Amino acid sequence: MHKPATSTPVAPPSAETHRKAGFWTLAIAAIGVVYGDIGTSPLYAFRESIAHVAHTQGGVLRTDVIGVISLMLWALIAIVLLKYVFILLRLDNRGEGGTLSLMALVQRALGKRTPFLFLMGVLGAGLFYGDAMLTPAISVLSAVEGLAVLPQLTGRIEPFIMPITLTILVVLFLVQRTGSGRVGAWFGPICVVWFGALAWLGLMHLSDDWGVLAAFNPLNAATFMMDHGLLGFVVLGSVFLTVTGAEALYADMGHFGRKPVAAGWIWLVFPCLALNYLGQGAMVLANPATLSNPFFLMPSEEWRPALVVLATMATIIASQAVISGAYSLTQQAIQLGLLPRMQILQTSARQYGQIYMPQVNYMLMAGVLFLTFVFGSSSALGGAYGVSVIGAMITSSLLAVLAIWKVLKRPLWFAIALMAPFILLEAVFLGANMLKLFSGGFVPLVIAGVFIIIMWTWVRGSNLLQLRTRQEAGIGALMEMLALSPPLRVRGTAVFLTADPNSAPTALMHNLKHNQVLHENIVLLTIKSSASPRASEAERVKIETLRPDVHLVTLTFGFMETPNVGRGLALARDHGLQFDIMTTSFFLSRRALVPTPKSAMPLRQDLLFIFLARNATNATEFFHIPTSRVVELGNQVAI
Repeated sequence: MHKPATSTPVAPPSAETHRKAGFWTLAIAAIGVVYGDIGTSPLYAFRESIAHVAHTQGGVLRTDVIGVISLMLWALIAIVLLKYVFILLRLDNRGEGGTLSLMALVQRALGKRTPFLFLMGVLGAGLFYGDAMLTPAISVLSAVEGLAVLPQLTGRIEPFIMPITLTILVVLFLVQRTGSGRVGAWFGPICVVWFGALAWLGLMHLSDDWGVLAAFNPLNAATFMMDHGLLGFVVLGSVFLTVTGAEALYADMGHFGRKPVAAGWIWLVFPCLALNYLGQGAMVLANPATLSNPFFLMPSEEWRPALVVLATMATIIASQAVISGAYSLTQQAIQLGLLPRMQILQTSARQYGQIYMPQVNYMLMAGVLFLTFVFGSSSALGGAYGVSVIGAMITSSLLAVLAIWKVLKRPLWFAIALMAPFILLEAVFLGANMLKLFSGGFVPLVIAGVFIIIMWTWVRGSNLLQLRTRQEAGIGALMEMLALSPPLRVRGTAVFLTADPNSAPTALMHNLKHNQVLHENIVLLTIKSSASPRASEAERVKIETLRPDVHLVTLTFGFMETPNVGRGLALARDHGLQFDIMTTSFFLSRRALVPTPKSAMPLRQDLLFIFLARNATNATEFFHIPTSRVVELGNQVAI
């Protein structure tokens, strides 16, 4: 089995590299990563939306079908095209996008992290995890359910749909550690074929009833909502399934560039989706019996097996994209201090962003398998899907107001006026999705709530722990002590990691107390995460000389980077820091945390923080410190 590489990958491509790589090459690659989720919505979005009308009224009218299709088309135009393609893709954080990236961008502009920014960041991240568990479940299950429409399998395959789905999902998660590099090159071409199939199926059925083109008139969407009252609101909750996955346009922008992502949507994805939804509508208008599963009934019988296979491949790619997105989001959250350290393995030494996180992978696998088994069908999962997505969309819209105001330096009234229509539209979608609350919509909210509590606890506990550290000896007092009472010195260099450069490292103080010696050269090393995706070479290394034999070194990494102390110190040596790695020892503090009645946090939160700290990946592995040169000194800390 191929083992993930542990070397640090090269930086992601710059704008110049994007141009050299070939515009359309990047656009096709983006099709497989960015649009996998939204591209599989035709499997279930129209079916679930029109089903509400059919069940309530005992059938559907011509105006109902055209009204639902109109709602779906204008949801794609308003949310995806206008908000994401035309506005959010321009709010990049040095080329990167996504909720946490946008939060960091605004944070850098403000010069601090405000409570509102923190709330938006953890809310967006927590909601994404809910989406990451539901997307593979509903996508793969809806594709496998297509087997039931094959005449030779109808009535016999149903008991095997769940085992087949669970098997595909298990295999999907188990192969994650091998990396997606080998098969990733096929994602774009396969998805291009998929979107071509969507367009072809739609064109086949447009002639069934050309009147379906009236769906492009937004008045039909408005008329449907006014005529159906509460039922229209219920339908709107399922119509939102059409735009699930839109956040990926923004989140994955850094890997391909803004223009290739936008071009993929404008020239391929949207036309193909629109044609397919129109084709489904025209087919249902001509033959209402196809309401049961309009997508898989679009091709003739001899083509349906091939469509099921292609749909399954497309849903696997969509699931792969959201799993990879969960890895990237978790890495960003760790670097921004929102989550404890976790193991991050690079699966490619050449391509940026291909990482594997075992803890995240198995957590997602357990959640996806549980949700798939419990809900049992894609229709049931449709009741849960969408709540977390619309929540994440609203957080990005609110952050966009601040970004337009503070980053783009536009007037506040302009920022509010620009984003207000989208916020209002998303608020309507949120209300419609909340009607699903008791039919499964609470599930992603519970998942998001768990992660929000974890992130809030980790941030709060880390701040309390850092406050305790500051109460220990300061670096100035340590320098005075070394000058007044020099300890015995031994050969070599000692590197002491410290989170606070103004405080004396605990490991150093314990070394002095118990061993009563110091090395002839001392390096106090602080590792910081910036609000930029990647730190520039100019800000990577900072060296301050406290004494001729004591240096304070600060290594800065962006929130999209994996910290590597070995490489960072090699750069420090190029900047004048003198040391020999073969005679260098790294001293780390290993704290044993214990709760105290005087803690600023409730006992249950104390215990959760202690649990998270104990299960965090050790600093040696996370910061890529040479294991043979590490010495750990433990101490007990009450929080």
